[in-house]
Amino acid sequence: MMRLSRLSVAAATALAAVVALVLATSACSRRGQGPLPIALIGDRTALLAGGPRLSLAARMLRAATIEGLVAFDAEGRIVPAIADRWIITDDGQSYIFRLRDGNWPGGARITAETTAAALRKALAAIKGTALGLDLAPIEQVRVMADRVIEIDLGAPMPDLLTLLAQPELGLPYGRRGAGPMALGRKGNAATLSLIPPEQRGLPPQDGFNRHVRTLVIDFVAPADAVKRFNDGDDDVLLGGRIDSLPLAQANTLSRGNIQLDPVIGMFGLLVDSEAGFLADAPNREALALAIDRDALIAAFNIGGWQPTTRVVSTGVEGDAGTVGERWVGVAMEQRRILAAERVAKYKLGGKPAPVLRIAAPDGPGTRLVLDRLATDFGAIGVIVVRVGEDKPADLRLVDATARYGRAAWFLNQLACTVHKPACSAAGDALLAQARAAKDSRERARLLGEAEAEITAANAFLPIARPLRWSLVRSSVIGFAPNPWGWHPLPPLAVIPK
Repeated sequence: MMRLSRLSVAAATALAAVVALVLATSACSRRGQGPLPIALIGDRTALLAGGPRLSLAARMLRAATIEGLVAFDAEGRIVPAIADRWIITDDGQSYIFRLRDGNWPGGARITAETTAAALRKALAAIKGTALGLDLAPIEQVRVMADRVIEIDLGAPMPDLLTLLAQPELGLPYGRRGAGPMALGRKGNAATLSLIPPEQRGLPPQDGFNRHVRTLVIDFVAPADAVKRFNDGDDDVLLGGRIDSLPLAQANTLSRGNIQLDPVIGMFGLLVDSEAGFLADAPNREALALAIDRDALIAAFNIGGWQPTTRVVSTGVEGDAGTVGERWVGVAMEQRRILAAERVAKYKLGGKPAPVLRIAAPDGPGTRLVLDRLATDFGAIGVIVVRVGEDKPADLRLVDATARYGRAAWFLNQLACTVHKPACSAAGDALLAQARAAKDSRERARLLGEAEAEITAANAFLPIARPLRWSLVRSSVIGFAPNPWGWHPLPPLAVIPK
């Protein structure tokens, strides 16, 4: 008999948790029981998006309408969804989920067979992506009983629940999601409404319809989103990144409502081409040497935002501490002299000065970043030109938040199967060993060695942690800053006090 420990049992489904909070509140806000207007930075393609690579807007809609085994609450904690409770075996290599007693869209019962099939399909869809590598230790999904499934792992995955809560792991049935929200249209906007529990095969909730409200979501460009918030048209703005941050900083009303998330992740330049100057790792390192990260960060005037030269955020789980910040104690002037020497060496024989295209989103924040980079690279004899995000480029501005707080997430982003240019085969081999390691100390050692190899390849030039911001009026509940920068929509359907 398998011995089970670390019981992780929740009292109800994610929807029931939302409803319980709803029933404890009263309706007396500026908009009363009317719909909550939300500006979501993005465009209406989010309504049609599918596949393993989704925009933020598409991910938010998918998470609200196609739930997985588990979900996130407003604070980024794991709550039940299709699974209402679970247990983890002592060795951390088996997760057993009991499914809720409910229905799929259309009325069919949620069963272990249908849920396991949907999960296998979702896992197959993300193969070849960084998220697929994160979930690579999953060996099989097994049906144990009518409403019980088991996920077997080749090695422990302490963050499996966090990964299963990702929108890409939502489980549709017959191409439709099991909620907890229903998606509709209102003119050019999307509407999201919590589905009554009885329509999902759950016990009815007294007064359900009196204590929830519809969300009306406009997909807008950053400048329009900030204007709508300042004009009072929207109560919430979601999806802010560094490219649009100066827009919110420019207005007193916006500044007073900014919510910054304490996220970790990757913000820097990714090598997209190994042609010309970027063919050699020392030349790529010359660019990393030349970046004045302190000056770039100072241009945004954000307290606590720190520069970094590391691929992995310092202090995350699985960081062995064997890789530190680069060039500590070396003055900026000395670094640029070294970098300029490499550019001069490249130009021997009559080659022109390197001209590098940087793909990046348009926006005042991005322009600040690129202006600083143009100055930094110009100081060593390299010319940069901005191109659109969808254009061929030599370098690409990466701005990604971590899905979970471990070293493996950062390194998987740079695996050769995910991003080929300038990747490290040696780092890949060490990453594969780390995924299979059952001992946490051995895994940390291998990840440290992998980071050293990947850092030396200089496929990614780190600048800082990413920035994520939202605008939220004080009357709104169901929103909380969290380490993932992820703000689920169902809690916002609660009518505030």
